Amino acid sequence: MLLLLLALPGSAALAGQARRIDVEPREWTATWIGAPWEGEMPQGDAPAPEFRRELVLDGAVASARLFICGLGFFECTVNGIRVGDEVLSPNETSYTRRDALGEYAIPLDDSRFRGFRVHYLAYDVTPLLHRGTNVLGVLLGNGFFGCGSERWVAPYGTPRLLCQLEVRFRDGRSQTLVSDTSWQVRRSGILRNDLFGGETFDARANGEWVPAARREAPAGKLVLQTSPADKVQERLRPRTVTLQDDGSYLVDFGDYITGWVRLKGIRAKAGTTIELSFPAETSGNGTQTYICSGNGVETWAPRFVWFAFRKVIVKGWPGALRQSNLVAEAVWSDVPATGHFACSDTLVNRIQHIWWRSQTDNMHLGVATDCPHRERGPYTGDGQVACTAVMRNFDANSFYRKWLRDMMDCQDLETGYVPNGAPWHPGCGGGVAWGAAMNIIPWEHYLHYGDLSVLEECWEAMAAQLGYMLSWRLPDGTMRQQRSAHGQPVYWMNLGEWCPAYDFPDDGLVHTYFLWKCARYTALAARALGKEEEAERCAALAEEVAEAFHRRFYDPQQGSYGRGDGSNVFALAIGVPEPERPRVVAALRQELEENGGHLNTGIFGTQLFFEVLCDNGLGDLAWRAMTTREQPGYGWWVTQGAQTTWEYWDGTQSRNHPMFGGGLVWLYSHVAGIRIDPQAPAWRHILFKPTPLGDLRWAEYSIQTPSGPVSSRWRIRGGKFRLKVRVPRGSTGTVWLPGEETPVEVGPGVHRFQTGI
Repeated sequence: MLLLLLALPGSAALAGQARRIDVEPREWTATWIGAPWEGEMPQGDAPAPEFRRELVLDGAVASARLFICGLGFFECTVNGIRVGDEVLSPNETSYTRRDALGEYAIPLDDSRFRGFRVHYLAYDVTPLLHRGTNVLGVLLGNGFFGCGSERWVAPYGTPRLLCQLEVRFRDGRSQTLVSDTSWQVRRSGILRNDLFGGETFDARANGEWVPAARREAPAGKLVLQTSPADKVQERLRPRTVTLQDDGSYLVDFGDYITGWVRLKGIRAKAGTTIELSFPAETSGNGTQTYICSGNGVETWAPRFVWFAFRKVIVKGWPGALRQSNLVAEAVWSDVPATGHFACSDTLVNRIQHIWWRSQTDNMHLGVATDCPHRERGPYTGDGQVACTAVMRNFDANSFYRKWLRDMMDCQDLETGYVPNGAPWHPGCGGGVAWGAAMNIIPWEHYLHYGDLSVLEECWEAMAAQLGYMLSWRLPDGTMRQQRSAHGQPVYWMNLGEWCPAYDFPDDGLVHTYFLWKCARYTALAARALGKEEEAERCAALAEEVAEAFHRRFYDPQQGSYGRGDGSNVFALAIGVPEPERPRVVAALRQELEENGGHLNTGIFGTQLFFEVLCDNGLGDLAWRAMTTREQPGYGWWVTQGAQTTWEYWDGTQSRNHPMFGGGLVWLYSHVAGIRIDPQAPAWRHILFKPTPLGDLRWAEYSIQTPSGPVSSRWRIRGGKFRLKVRVPRGSTGTVWLPGEETPVEVGPGVHRFQTGI
C-alpha cells in the first residue's frame, strides 16, 4: 500500500534522496485535479484523496525537477520515498475568492482584496528516479483550504493537486509528466482530517483506484514558496505514563508543544481503535485516532493536523502502554533561533523560556497565530505587538516577508483597510492596532535585517493603511474608528487595548496612539526610501497627532492621561510635553505603587510598559513588576506552573498566547542593553546601554546578526560593574556605562569595561 511506504521525517532515506530547490518550471502545463467523489466545495467529512501516476523512463536520468502544490496540504513520494522533510505544506495563503465571507460575524468583501496567491514547492528528485517504471504518489489533506470550521474559518474548496515533473535525460532528450485526468485516485486510510477536529486513520482501508477529476484553478497567483516551512523540530519522550481507573493512560511529555504523537510498537487485532485526546484548557484540539490493521508491528502519526498539548489521554491501547510506545513530535515553522538572553534571576529566565515556547507553538504555515488550538488565527495585532521580540530571538527575515505579503493581499484596495487576520479568517476580531501591523512590521523588519526591498514592496500598502486611519480622524485631530457593516458598527472590528490587567483605557486614546505610531513609522520608511516629500508630510502628521493626543486626553488637574489603565504609558511613549512630564511620571509611579507595583496594561501597553518606565527613571518599578509572583504579572503565571504565556493575566481563556512577549524586548534592549540605532539599521551601529536593576548580579544577551554576532554581558562583583561587548566586523558601537554620562565609541571586536557601582 503506497500510503504506508512514506518515509518518516528525519529518516536517512528522506535526508539523502531529495532536496528543496529554488527554481521555476519552464512553463506550467499541468491541470488541477481532485477526487471525483467530491465537488468543488466541502460537503462534510471525506477520506483524504491519494493520487498515483506511473512514469516510464527509457533512458538514464540527468536531472529531474518536481514542481508541486497540493491544497490545503500535501505529502509526496517518488517510488515510495518521501520527497522533502517539510510537514503541513504548502504554507497558508489567501488562495482564492470565497463567496460566503459576507455572511460571517466579521464580514469582508474579498472582491476588493489586493490579490491572492498559492505557493508551490520545487524539489530536485533526480536520485529518486531510475530507468523503467517509476511511481509518483501524492496524499492531500484539507488544511485551511478545506477547513469546515463554521466559527473561525471559511473553506475555499475541496483538496486539489497541481504537479509537474520535468526530466532531462543524459542524451539531451526531455520528458514532462503533469497532473491531469490520466492520474488515478482513491480514498486513503485517512478517514478524517480537520484542523479543529483532528485526524482518524484506518490502516485497513484500501480504496479502489479511479480516474482523477478536473478541479477549478484557484484565483491565486502561483508563486514559489521561499518562506520557512513547518518541520518536526523536537522529539520528546514521555516523562510519565500513568494508568487511570477507567483503563486509559495519562501521558505527560513535560513541555507544552504543538505537533502530534507518534505511536510505535503497536501489536493489536485488526479493527482495534486507539484514541488520543488532548486535555487543553480550550476547545479546538480534536482527537488523534488510529484503527489497527492487525498486520504485525504498526507505527503511525497524523499527517495533516496539529495539536496543542503537554498531556495526552490514550484510550484503547492493546496491553500495557510503555514510554517507548510514544514520541511527541514538536512542529513549528523552520525559523532558526538566533538570540539568547539569560540573567542571574531564575524567574526572569523562566519567563523568557515560556514565551519562547509559546511563540514557537504559534508559528505555523508561515504566519504567527494567536493560539495553537482554539482559533489558530493569523491575527495581525498579536503579530505586530510581538514582532520585535521575535526578531530578537529568531531569524525571521523570510517568515515576515511572506506574512507581509499575506497582509497586502488582504488589504481593501478601495479604502486601504488591513483586516484583523492575514490570510483572512472571518473569525478574527481586532481593530486599529491590528491593521497597524502593515506599518509597524515592515519598519521593524528593516531595522533588524536592513533590506530596503521589503520597504519598497510594502510602501504602497503602508501609505494606503495610513490613509484609511486618517479617514476616521476626528475634527480635534485624534482618532475614533467605527468600522461598520450593513449599516451597523461591528464590535469585533473596533477594539482598542486588549486583555488589560485591570481596566480598558479609552479606545480613542489607544487608536490615536497607533495613528501617531503608524505616521511616525511611515515617515521613517519614506526617508529610508528617499521619499523626502512623503517623509516630511508623515513626520508632520505624527507631530500633529501627538499634539492632538495631549490636548484631548491630558487632565491638567490630575497631571495624568488616565489612572490605572496604562494611559500614562501610551502618553509617555508618544512623548509628553516637558513642562507636564514630571507630573505624569509621578502619577504613573503613584498608580503603580497603589496597586502593589503590578503592571496595569494590556497587550499593547505591556509592550511599552517596561521601556517607558526605565526611560523615565522608574526602572525600580519596572523590575518589581517583572519579578512579582502575584497576579497580575508574568511571575504569577510561572508560579501557577505555566509552560507558555497566557491570553489573560488572570489565567482565564487560552493558556498559550505569545502576544505579551512584546514586553520582553526590554530585557534585551535595557537590562542587557543592546539596541539598534535607527540611523544605521541591520546592526551597523549598536547602542550598548546596560541597566542593572534590583538584585541582579549578571545579565547577558547575544544575537547572530547579518553581520555576525553581537553580544553584551555584564556582571557585578566586588562593588564593580564589569561589561563585555562584542561588535561584528563592519559595525561600530557606542557604550554607556551605568552612572557615567560620557559614552565610549568602539569598533569591531570584543571590548571590556569596568566602573564602580
